[in-house]
Amino acid sequence: MSDHDDLGSSPDSELEASFSFAMGEFTAEFPCDRCYATNHMWASQISGNRWRFGLTAYAVRLLQDIYFLEWEVDPPVQIALRAQIGSIESKKAESDLYSPVAGSLVAINEATLQDPSLINADTYGDGWLVEIETVGQPGLLAPDAYAAHLVEAWAVAQRTIKGQANH
Repeated sequence: MSDHDDLGSSPDSELEASFSFAMGEFTAEFPCDRCYATNHMWASQISGNRWRFGLTAYAVRLLQDIYFLEWEVDPPVQIALRAQIGSIESKKAESDLYSPVAGSLVAINEATLQDPSLINADTYGDGWLVEIETVGQPGLLAPDAYAAHLVEAWAVAQRTIKGQANH
């Protein structure tokens, strides 16, 4: 696992503004100007230890047409890594949302709470979800490490989808 400090260490991430990942007939785009969590959230450093998080194009594609968002916590609140912080519903699934890092959840994007379709329309911009202040290195993945993680995650997703189709 790469830390944020490794973000610029890959020649590819220095030269490319984004990277692509093929999900069947759909190709998801991922900006190289941010880090990623293994739970398919992107992370953009706002200042110091404050990070803004949102769902990646991979997560949005699997969920499709997000129409409901609910938070289990209200800022400011201390949260542990992988603590349930909310839930999301789409035409494909209902899913719990878990904290990508430990720290203090300091802000929730009220705009996505009022209109969750912003997540579909502008996942890397106005569709952000939360801001968290971390202590120390948050243990996020550089774009190249997240790209490698996507290969494994997609293989699992394909097995799951095929298993559901066979029942």
